[in-house]
Amino acid sequence: MEQALLTKYEKLKAYLASLESVAVAFSSGVDSTFLLYAAKEALGDQVIAVTASSCSFPERELKEATQYCESMGIRHFIVRSEELEIEGFSHNPKNRCYLCKRELFEKIGKLAKEQGIREVAEGSNLDDNGDYRPGLQAVAELGVKSPLREVGFTKQEIRDLSEYLHLPTWNKQSFACLSSRFPYGDLISEKKLKMVDRAEQLLLDLGFHQLRVRIHGDLARVELLPEEFPRFMEETTRRTVYEKFKEYGFAYVALDVLGYRTGSMNETLDPGDLRKA
Repeated sequence: MEQALLTKYEKLKAYLASLESVAVAFSSGVDSTFLLYAAKEALGDQVIAVTASSCSFPERELKEATQYCESMGIRHFIVRSEELEIEGFSHNPKNRCYLCKRELFEKIGKLAKEQGIREVAEGSNLDDNGDYRPGLQAVAELGVKSPLREVGFTKQEIRDLSEYLHLPTWNKQSFACLSSRFPYGDLISEKKLKMVDRAEQLLLDLGFHQLRVRIHGDLARVELLPEEFPRFMEETTRRTVYEKFKEYGFAYVALDVLGYRTGSMNETLDPGDLRKA
């Protein structure tokens, strides 16, 4: 491990210690697990983890979050954050993520005050600055801390340090809420969220690592790492995926020839939308 990266990690812990107490928005993903671990080292019992439970957050992720906090002896709170009840959210506007994050961080902030916790922190990193992330506007408006961006961590640095620290998430696939699988303007429903969730879980169970299932009406557009294309195209796998996806409610299944990439739904946005982020 490079000394410069270890020094940066010590800087992160010093920053977290300066907060005195913190509630970490914890999704059990790569970034938030790393942030929570560092906060626990820096603040001990003065850190709590808060996970949102909703139909756009897979049950497997909630279970992993609970198990991790139990293993680390971290107080863990689950707040109900039902995005579909937020006015306008289900119509999937371009600022959908802002509406969700605003509601979520308001709830986390209220819980933090009730628990005597001074600050709220979330796990975005430097790489998130390069994509359309309207949720970061809510972070700024509510004064939520972003320690990983503040100290200057990239995604790869977080993975490298997570491996060094033996965190179980060091090579975990990147994840975003299931609502991000819908084209802007398409209606988001609990039924369709469950279709996407089941489809992605099937692919994970089949051994695929980094993936997305984007939903376009009754068509599932599968994004995989290009090196995993050959295995997907094997007869048995193709048949299994097709038959199961039909069972889940999809009429058609397509493999995206460009493969997995973050924020592919943002490719339809014009430059003006990106400048507003």
